[in-house]
Amino acid sequence: MFDRLEIRVMPPGPRFAAQVRFWVNGEDVVEGTVGEGGRGPYAAVALPADRPSPLRATGEARRLELGEPECTGGCCGFLTVAVQRFGEIVQWSDWEVPWEGGTAAPCPPPEFHFDARQYDTEVARAEAERRWQAYP
Repeated sequence: MFDRLEIRVMPPGPRFAAQVRFWVNGEDVVEGTVGEGGRGPYAAVALPADRPSPLRATGEARRLELGEPECTGGCCGFLTVAVQRFGEIVQWSDWEVPWEGGTAAPCPPPEFHFDARQYDTEVARAEAERRWQAYP
């Protein structure tokens, strides 16, 4: 059975510009790993209008930054994952989680396997949805 990905753009708040959040099987991966005060990548970076999103999976593994804790990634590190396409499967693996006070944050998420068609459809939908640009 494949995991299910949903990408949501959160409107800007008092501290952050519009940000991207990732729900896998109905759970917010960023909040579940870095805590409630953390944030996902900025929508303008993760879903650029002038080129394909870095979220797109290819046959070559690459590391993506998916979030950071409330204290910022510069302080405690970033939530990152290796993303790679294997035929009809997109794999998220080899997680790196932020550190808090010199100790590891909660356990990293498990390895996820997505149906490549569902994954591509969700990334394309998020790329096309530009309502977040209307926010001041």
